[in-house]
Amino acid sequence: MADEKSSMNPSPIQIATGDELSRGRYSNTMMVSHSAEEFMMDWLLSSPSGTHLVSRIIVSPGHVKRIIAALTENMNKHENRFGPVPVVENNDQAFH
Repeated sequence: MADEKSSMNPSPIQIATGDELSRGRYSNTMMVSHSAEEFMMDWLLSSPSGTHLVSRIIVSPGHVKRIIAALTENMNKHENRFGPVPVVENNDQAFH
């Protein structure tokens, strides 16, 4: 029973990172491609000087499903607290 209870309330994860990475990156565009084994998500910054790759994340299809579930849950929490987030259609920043 103790093992079951501890798995339901995991302890916080300690993440070690340098200052540069911990500041994060801003992205206003995203492209997604996939194969049978992996999804590749390119986070991009579209700016007056062009489009720049900010980060490339490669994950398994199973992990993509977990990411979608986590984002859906957190967007629902956000909207419950702050109100609906409007979706603005903008062809310059489309998801591909």
